[in-house]
Amino acid sequence: MPSWRRTLGNLAVVNNPSDTELISRVAQGDQNAMAELFSQHRDRLWRLVTFRMDPRLHGRVDADDILQEAWLSAAQRIDHFLIDASRSIFVWFRLITCQTLVDVHRRHLGTQKRNAGNEFSIDRGWASSSTSSSLSFHLLDHLTSPSEAAVREEMSQQLNLALSDMKEIDREVLALRHFEQLTNREAAQVLGISAQAASDRYIRALGRLKTAMTSLPGFSAD
Repeated sequence: MPSWRRTLGNLAVVNNPSDTELISRVAQGDQNAMAELFSQHRDRLWRLVTFRMDPRLHGRVDADDILQEAWLSAAQRIDHFLIDASRSIFVWFRLITCQTLVDVHRRHLGTQKRNAGNEFSIDRGWASSSTSSSLSFHLLDHLTSPSEAAVREEMSQQLNLALSDMKEIDREVLALRHFEQLTNREAAQVLGISAQAASDRYIRALGRLKTAMTSLPGFSAD
């Protein structure tokens, strides 16, 4: 019996019915189903790329090009997923896309980002400093004019200090739930914790973030 047949029983536990049907077709060699499956999650993966991409690459690298590269990698490695389909296909696509994004950082930034290879790992996820930088950048992305540059820099430093007081896992759950917009179950799967723990941490972390943001000079909750 092909190995994928022994794992298909796990699919419905972690994937929605549409994904489950498409994965079954992929396992039987339907390449169109693979393309459709990736397409269904493309918007969410695009959100991941735009959130995690280093600001220095904005305007130089197109998120769609990164997703095209991730798609090719996923298509070549789909057998690895089918061997043990115990996680959601989106979480697996996200893993492939994260690895692709790190490769893009390494190619384009080179020595400017010597630790690019350490930014993300299968076991540890995104590095704490990388997540903090992404959070700070996107929380303050409304300050874009030249006259606001100094204000943004000061607020960014203060926000990074506030974020550094949070546990690494709490920063990560904020990034996953609030910015990447993963479901609670998906976030729990990425972090390797229970769904209840992920939910509790997100609520607490969101409250701490709101307190930190409202304490910044010039910040308005409106």
